[in-house]
Amino acid sequence: MPDTMRGVYTNLTDIRRSVFREVAKICYSMDPASGKTDDDLDREFDELPFKILPGDVATYRESVFLERAIIGERIRLAMGLPLSSMDKPSRVSEGFSEAETGDQVYYQPPLINVIKFACNACKDNVYMVSDACQGCLAHPCREICPKKAISFKDKKAFIDQDACIKCGMCAKTCPYHAIHHHERPCAAACGMHAIGSDEHGRAEIDYEKCVSCGQCLINCPFGAIADKSQIGQVIWAINSGQEVIAAVAPAFVGQFGGKGNVGKLREAFKRLGFSGVEEVALGADLCTIQEANDFLDEVPEKLPFMGTSCCPAWSVMAKREFPEHAECISMALTPMTLTARMIRTQHPNAKIVFVGPCAAKKLEAMRRSVRSEVDFVLTFEEMAGMMEAKEIDYLSLEDDNNSDFDVASADARNFAVAGGVANAVANAIKRRYPDREVNVVNAEGLDECRKMMKDAVKGKYPGYLVEGMACPGGCVAGAGTLVAINKSTGAVKRYAKRSPRENATENAYRMLVPMLEQGFTKDDVDREVEESMEATRGKVEE
Repeated sequence: MPDTMRGVYTNLTDIRRSVFREVAKICYSMDPASGKTDDDLDREFDELPFKILPGDVATYRESVFLERAIIGERIRLAMGLPLSSMDKPSRVSEGFSEAETGDQVYYQPPLINVIKFACNACKDNVYMVSDACQGCLAHPCREICPKKAISFKDKKAFIDQDACIKCGMCAKTCPYHAIHHHERPCAAACGMHAIGSDEHGRAEIDYEKCVSCGQCLINCPFGAIADKSQIGQVIWAINSGQEVIAAVAPAFVGQFGGKGNVGKLREAFKRLGFSGVEEVALGADLCTIQEANDFLDEVPEKLPFMGTSCCPAWSVMAKREFPEHAECISMALTPMTLTARMIRTQHPNAKIVFVGPCAAKKLEAMRRSVRSEVDFVLTFEEMAGMMEAKEIDYLSLEDDNNSDFDVASADARNFAVAGGVANAVANAIKRRYPDREVNVVNAEGLDECRKMMKDAVKGKYPGYLVEGMACPGGCVAGAGTLVAINKSTGAVKRYAKRSPRENATENAYRMLVPMLEQGFTKDDVDREVEESMEATRGKVEE
């Protein structure tokens, strides 16, 4: 299902952004020097639905009370807390103090949530007759139906839903195209087929299947699905005086306006209270080299094909649904984690915040193996809310037009678009072995990724490098992005061309030396990598 709403500023966009903005305002106001207490915090959050939706007249739904109740749940999710229990009285602020002062409550699973009373209980997978039906003489829909589910009432076709087997023959044969296939938008967008209906027809997520890609939440036109945020925890870390460093995904280009203005980006993060900002694409270069080495070592001698690792939703899906081929998915660390580790070598006590387009990265950061490296994850949309809270006009910020990250290769920056990861790895291999043929196949969207994996398992892609991206279009189409996918794709490609390095093998952060194969120890490898990083440490510090 195409993402038809992306890049369009709708009422739903305004609600989401308003919640992020107002939550951020309150959190920033809780600076230790403010003298505010936990009771002040609770009161402000309890009053927030009324601030966002004042008055006594409903704007979007049948009742202003329903609207405020939904806003209240969105506020809780923005603070990383679970939805309220609907069978007992509760306050919006319930549990907020624990989120601030407890044992680092980032968010309480599940990550993706359905606000049940906001759900429209959309019909799912049904064929319905529209007013375009002319009650024609031929009645081809009735004649072709294998279950005789179609009759005519008042000269209009009528489908008996109990008898209908959803074959779609009636829709195909109707000369007026008056029969339409209706799918629940969130379910149609879910490549994991994880969304069904509860006893009341409302959306329900099967968390055994869900990989938190977030496509459902951006395709629900009623705003009934939302993911949890860590805005409060990030701002409180800033308020406490800790060193907080942002690691920004390459899909940032154009998300806040401008044309990849790194100077503006640095200034915006500075005004938000961050101590520094780095480019996740530098971790993409490290990931490229690691996957290139793995491919050369293992394909096809040990593995029939190798899948890329950087998209967590694709990786989880592939390993979960094809467990007998789980080893075919690269074990290389993702660019997010590699960048965080790079930053950690210079700032061991810093809080590291990944800022990007992806909802699934929040789930990845909660894994025990990653948690020590990445402290928080924010989406671009959440960052936009924080900028609004601080009244930052991104386009008006100073930029000398000469500032750039100047550390990552063009291939690494293109990780953000579909096909970019596989292309980067293939280029790295060809640079080292020009005569080595690297066959590549890629898929976008989890349904297409599943088909690709099935074909790979059947032997259709022997010795191939297989790239999967959960979001159609790649990372630029992640659930936390702000602009139209085609516009973002073009912006990223233009930004990539600005890099002084074309490929990961030209990057000063490379890990090209296959020292382990030569009998060196892990300490030797770590020392070599550290020495290779010294040459451009100054660039990262700037």
